[in-house]
Amino acid sequence: MTTPSASSSGTFLIGGDLPVHRLGYGTMRLVGEGAWGEPSDPIEACLVLRRAVDMGVTLIDTADAYGPQIAELLIAAALYPYPPGLVITTKGGVTRQGPTRTEYVGRAGYIIQCVEMSLRRLRLERIDLYQLHRFDPRTPVEETMGALKQMQDEGKILHIGLSEVTLPQIEEARKIAPIVTVQNRYSLADRRHEKVLAGCQRQGIGFIPWYPLAAGKLLNSHNPLAKTLAEIAARHSATPAQLSLAWLLHRSPVMLPIPGTSRVAHLEENVAAAELHLGMDEWAEIDAVAES
Repeated sequence: MTTPSASSSGTFLIGGDLPVHRLGYGTMRLVGEGAWGEPSDPIEACLVLRRAVDMGVTLIDTADAYGPQIAELLIAAALYPYPPGLVITTKGGVTRQGPTRTEYVGRAGYIIQCVEMSLRRLRLERIDLYQLHRFDPRTPVEETMGALKQMQDEGKILHIGLSEVTLPQIEEARKIAPIVTVQNRYSLADRRHEKVLAGCQRQGIGFIPWYPLAAGKLLNSHNPLAKTLAEIAARHSATPAQLSLAWLLHRSPVMLPIPGTSRVAHLEENVAAAELHLGMDEWAEIDAVAES
């Protein structure tokens, strides 16, 4: 039996020059509940990261707010020196005061500090993709984006992305610096950002859906969509979660799902979703139920 590989998800060029396999891995679940504190099993956390790379994952998503700082340190501890072709994207622009408690900070000095400290924790000389975690409504976009552009001009960032943004916010940011990815909440059960996805696809911007499985809520429900997923997944000897990830990959060529987990077995299940292929009639059946 062959080992599933993230390479089966296809390749996307971030910014036109940074190739990644489309199915990546998100690290928020490696740390404590509510993205706060140490992992419950640090050894397993490192094993998950190493196994992800072994299975062809070339896009690992993290943030300085995960822990805070802990996820970035785990990545370096588990994977440094990094293998060729591995892209580690991190985020900054929020502070964390406790489990699920955050505050947005977009001041230039803070953003620059975020970049510098992430470089140090990740043991990198340059971050290939740095994403603004959130816009700070108290700080002008020009100031926040200007700080990121400064870091880019200094060679400390290669590409810049945004998170949880609207189309007008993307266009405003693009007046200051090129934007190559958008990381918004999106899943089969939560399609609030369809217009943003469509805009990204038109412009070749990578779309990184966070919460891609809606934390399993859809999979545990008894609504028509959950039933349809279960029925079609059974036909392919797959799970509804795998089918949900496969749907994301099918949904758009710019889609870069980053499902997270703290267990190796669950990681392997997620990566296997890259090799799940349905007929067009089955995708249409899922879409029809989801849109009803």
